[in-house]
Amino acid sequence: MLRARGSFPAAQITIDFVPRYRVYLGWVRSAQVAAEAGVNVQTLRYYERRGLLAEPDRLDSGYRAYGPEVVRVVLFVKRAQRLGFSLEEIESLLDLAAGGPDSCDAAHALSIETVARLNGKIASLAAMRDSLLLLVDTCDQPRSERACPLLRALEHDSGQGGSTT
Repeated sequence: MLRARGSFPAAQITIDFVPRYRVYLGWVRSAQVAAEAGVNVQTLRYYERRGLLAEPDRLDSGYRAYGPEVVRVVLFVKRAQRLGFSLEEIESLLDLAAGGPDSCDAAHALSIETVARLNGKIASLAAMRDSLLLLVDTCDQPRSERACPLLRALEHDSGQGGSTT
């Protein structure tokens, strides 16, 4: 027996092989999406709350029924996070992706902003690395000749950051 079901798109068909047991073609449950995307189910719920994923339809059993495109969206979000985009920026990217070629200028501007932010982080990390390398070099000297840059910086603090009393 084939028939279209409730709120599912007409193209989605259920098949009753056994009474009260339905197979939903093209729909997957939360655990399946999470496993394919390499995240946990709570990540999917969080993305739903943030608006990155549309709230899915529910099966008769109450389980969430995600469409096949959801894994692709979750993987996109995770890749964008690895590139340094915030979830707010990723939401904008998803909106831009749905907007077609007219959205290229906005995507370009967002990417330029993110590159500038990442360059700032890179410069900060490089300065930290250089300070630590200086510390390591100082530690290799005889004890009487050591001048720890970390301790020196703390000793010469100009009072910024307030007192500890």
